Amino acid sequence: MLVMTARLLLLLSTAMAALAADRPYPVDPASQRQPGVPQGKVNKFHFSSSKIYPGTERDCWIYVPAQYQADKAAALMVFQDGEGYLSENGPDKATIVFDNLIHTKEMPVTIGLFINPGVVPAPGADAQPRFNRSFEYDDFSAKYATFLIDELLPEVRKSYNISDRPDDRGICGASSGGIAAFTAAWHRSDAFRRVYSMIGTFVGLRGGDEISTLIRKTEPKPLRVFLQDGSNDNNIYCGDWWLANQMMERSLSFSGYEVNHVWGEGPHSHKHGGSILPEAMRWLWKDSKKPVTTHYDNCKGKARDLLIDGENWELVSKGHGFTEGPAIGPDGRVFFTDIPNSKIHQIDKDGVVSVFLENTNNTNGLAFGPDGRLYGCRAGSKEIVSWDPASKMEKVHATGIDANDLVVSFDGTIYATEPAKKSVWIIRANGEKLLGSDQFHGVNGLKLTPDQTRLEVADPNGRFVYSATRKSDGTLSNIQPYHHLHLPSAGVDPRSGADGMAVTRDGWLLVATVMGVQICDQPGRVNLIVPMPPGARFPSNLCFAGDDRKTLIATCGDSVYRRKTNMTGVLSWEKPIKPPQPGL
Repeated sequence: MLVMTARLLLLLSTAMAALAADRPYPVDPASQRQPGVPQGKVNKFHFSSSKIYPGTERDCWIYVPAQYQADKAAALMVFQDGEGYLSENGPDKATIVFDNLIHTKEMPVTIGLFINPGVVPAPGADAQPRFNRSFEYDDFSAKYATFLIDELLPEVRKSYNISDRPDDRGICGASSGGIAAFTAAWHRSDAFRRVYSMIGTFVGLRGGDEISTLIRKTEPKPLRVFLQDGSNDNNIYCGDWWLANQMMERSLSFSGYEVNHVWGEGPHSHKHGGSILPEAMRWLWKDSKKPVTTHYDNCKGKARDLLIDGENWELVSKGHGFTEGPAIGPDGRVFFTDIPNSKIHQIDKDGVVSVFLENTNNTNGLAFGPDGRLYGCRAGSKEIVSWDPASKMEKVHATGIDANDLVVSFDGTIYATEPAKKSVWIIRANGEKLLGSDQFHGVNGLKLTPDQTRLEVADPNGRFVYSATRKSDGTLSNIQPYHHLHLPSAGVDPRSGADGMAVTRDGWLLVATVMGVQICDQPGRVNLIVPMPPGARFPSNLCFAGDDRKTLIATCGDSVYRRKTNMTGVLSWEKPIKPPQPGL
């Protein structure tokens, strides 16, 4: 009894301390009605036609400032859990703040979109609705951003002129709404670049606990982020909000983001975050006519070393069926396949794309050999073939292999993956064919290390790239699930989707995955993730090109992209080199 009483007293004292910490905060004048300040209007609408979240219904409100003119595109600020921000007696008082800051020109003329989470109505009085809030907000995928951009904003734009510039768009939320705001901007920085997160739920509900790590590893994005939290925030089964928000701030600072924060002692409530809403808006929208940019000079991550600030993905070619198998030849031309259209295309050194070969019988992966021939996996006939790049004369090297990808070593040995059998095949230079191994969970792309002593094999169905020792006779041993990849949100695809790969002179392994290009060090750890441009499919395969081998080529669905980097690729048909010893 005494023990129970002591526990109750401890819980009571903890609760009292949290309540005391959530004391009244200083009132910013911008949170109060000011004389002579014109007031905007709020209009409500109902949205129930989502295809992304089928069956959901939700209420939404649009704040239109008095200064809005239909012939001038307005900025936009989106609020999750929108209804709670609208009350002039509540902690946020968003419309009052907007009226005052727009009047003083501390914010541009900004339309506010206030959105409630979706609810699937109950079928009857004796049943519960399905509340979509956590499903929409806590999921660390691009799904909610896609809902905003493709479904909800078009509805708003039917009546209001909203700017297309991502620098003119911000997004805000608290708790699960806070992680939703950050996630939307993170995945679609082409649509939102200013984020205010109060008491953000960056914990283990639906993958939010991994975000701070991914910020450190992913190429920096052009975002400006304001964080708020209190030391008495939630600490429950899925994580500690207070620590998680501090980790977010540390990670954003590590990667060179424009990040600001205000920490307090409050619990999980809007009181503190609402009281500093004017401060957050002033900082987010400062110099609003200037673009929000990345800051590689402040980045401590690998992006600063491996990428080039200001060099982004460039479209090389589009409109194909499905592109695969990029490979560079001795004369600098890059070849890639269009599998469903049974074509091989070439990219000359000036970037001009043309057809190299037609009627290829659905050829997939490509690779050059030391003999200067272009090798390919001819899926339609289950053959490994090669062509002379000048005459296009064909040679068959192996039959009966439904191969997906291949690599040719400096001594002329061919290694090819057969996904249906989860196997790697070896075809020696003399034509002998033998099974390398079938001890894989799955197989797809494959590459040799710079010294050609290991063969790396991607497993698209899991999270690992396998590593096998290549013995002196070319056979394989010591096979391990070695390179540890990051997985996308389960709301998208729980597999890595690991496909084609590329290798650098100093031992970096670049893997095409659902999350983009994941770059692993020699001990098998992802150091950097390079996403593809918004709207592009994730990459299927990679190679390095250019005279200096520093231009990364990526095949992505119907398109091919390129990007200049600070990395130098190594090619399997060239003489093996020993990479430097990695940090362990």
